[in-house]
Amino acid sequence: MTMGTERSGGLRLDGRTAIVTGAARGIGQATAERLKAEGARVLLTDVDPAVADAAAALGQPFVVADLAESAGVEALFAAADRDLGSLDILVNSAGVIGRAIPLKDLPQAEFNRVMRINLNAALLTTQAAARRMTPRRSGAIVNLASVAAVMAGGDQLPYAVSKAAVKQLTAMSALSLAPYGVRVNAVAPGPVETPMMAAVTGGSAEGLRRVLSRIPLGRIAQPREIAAIIAFLASDDASYLTGQTLFADGGRLALGYFAEPPAGAAEEA
Repeated sequence: MTMGTERSGGLRLDGRTAIVTGAARGIGQATAERLKAEGARVLLTDVDPAVADAAAALGQPFVVADLAESAGVEALFAAADRDLGSLDILVNSAGVIGRAIPLKDLPQAEFNRVMRINLNAALLTTQAAARRMTPRRSGAIVNLASVAAVMAGGDQLPYAVSKAAVKQLTAMSALSLAPYGVRVNAVAPGPVETPMMAAVTGGSAEGLRRVLSRIPLGRIAQPREIAAIIAFLASDDASYLTGQTLFADGGRLALGYFAEPPAGAAEEA
C-alpha cells in the first residue's frame, strides 16, 4: 500500500481491515463504529459477551476472548485470518482501571491482574498483528494509554503503572516495526464518559466537580471524540506519525500544578 493515496469512495479507511479490542462498550465500541463509518471492515473483540450486540449493530464479526492469555489471542487472530484476510489496523482499547487501594495494602494479585489485562494483552496482540503486517510492509497499531501514564495521584497505582508501560510499549514497538512500514501510536485520554468514570469521580456530583475543576475545557470527553483521534492515527493522514502518544485531555497537562482552575470550569457539573 502506498502511503498518502486516496482510497476509492472518498472514505479514509475504505477497504481496510481492523481489529478493535475492548469493543463491547465505551471507547472501544465508539472506535469500532468510527472505523466502520470510515469504510473499514472491523472485527470486534472483548472478554464480555455483550460484544456480540455491539457487533450485530454494525453488521460486523466478533470474537469473545481473553486477550491476556495466548489462547485467546490465537483464537482472535485465527478469526481475523478467516473473516478479514489481511490485517491493516489493530486498536488495543481493552483495559480496566482496577480498585483504588493504598500502596501499603495493595495485593500482588490485584497489581498482576491489572497489568495482565492492560499491558500483557496489548503486547500479545501487537506481536500477533506485527507477524501479519510486516510481510506486507504496511499497517497501523493504536494503543490506549492515559494521562495517568505521566501523572501521579490517588490510589490507582496498578492502572497508572500499566498505562505508563503501554506508552513505552508504543515507543519501543514503533522503533522495532518502523523498518517494515508499520506505524505504532497511542492515544492518552483524560476523563472520558465511560463506565470507568465512576472509579474516578466516586459516582458523585462533587467528585465530578473536582475532576472538571482541573480540566481547562471544563467538560468530560465523549468516547466518539477519542475514537476520532484513533481513526486519524490509523489512517494515511497520520502516515508520518509513529512512536507518538497523543494526549487528549481537555488541556489538563497544560495546567500547572499551582495554577488557578479555569474560571467556570468547576461549575460545568
